[in-house]
Amino acid sequence: MTCEKQSNFKVISLPRLNGLTPTLESTALKLMEEAGELAQAIGKFRASSGENIKMDEKEVVDMMARELLDVAQVAVSMMFVLEENYQIDLDEKIRQHIEKLKAKGYLK
Repeated sequence: MTCEKQSNFKVISLPRLNGLTPTLESTALKLMEEAGELAQAIGKFRASSGENIKMDEKEVVDMMARELLDVAQVAVSMMFVLEENYQIDLDEKIRQHIEKLKAKGYLK
């Protein structure tokens, strides 16, 4: 993984994983699993779910960061599946996404 700063962008590059043959369906299910683990880190370990689990704030935030990267990795893997198995032009989709963000006022 690499991170670099470009004007108002922080570019995070995540790798294509080796030795996997994910389908769109298996990747979507894995994405939901990882999102659930992120939700657990946010809710359960911040006592938002009613459970009283004692964790230091730094530990909780570190766990959230790790789980969020798992979500991001699976999302990137799903994009590779779309590109390789369904011939989706990711460069074009990213351009469209950035234009959408600009139109909503999130980017200049």
